[in-house]
Amino acid sequence: MRTFKLIRPTAAVAGIVHLIRHKLMARKLQKVVLIDDNETTSFLNNRLLQRLELAENVLSFTNAEQAFAHFWGKQSGSDSDAPELVFVDLKMPGMDGFEFLNQYNRLAPEQREKTVMAVLTTSMHSADTTRVAQYEGVEYLAKPLTEEKMQRLLQKRFALAN
Repeated sequence: MRTFKLIRPTAAVAGIVHLIRHKLMARKLQKVVLIDDNETTSFLNNRLLQRLELAENVLSFTNAEQAFAHFWGKQSGSDSDAPELVFVDLKMPGMDGFEFLNQYNRLAPEQREKTVMAVLTTSMHSADTTRVAQYEGVEYLAKPLTEEKMQRLLQKRFALAN
């Protein structure tokens, strides 16, 4: 019987992985937003996004109403402040993900085209997937967020990955 010894990657291997990751992504997204009332989930997703180095800024909100007001409310800044990618949970107290999508859907098409909207949820109920499918261009991802899911989303919506 053969035994194999696991070795830790060297700094050189880590450097190569870093270089490959940067080659796969020609540019970083300017702003990614996480909206989830579960702070642990937001923390883990934020760590993943930081590790993947795919965004200049990652902002987290535990309240969907605050997030919407921040980017698209009356007091919000210019359209250039709009995030390029938003992950929103469906099941939250107060304004839930569906209400958030309803509000977002009421924005002018010129405003909506600046942002890729993705539902990130544990819900795999057919009623929820059917409701989300009614919103044009909204992606539906099951938690947990992984590097593979991010790569597929980037390929599909941003043409940023190989």
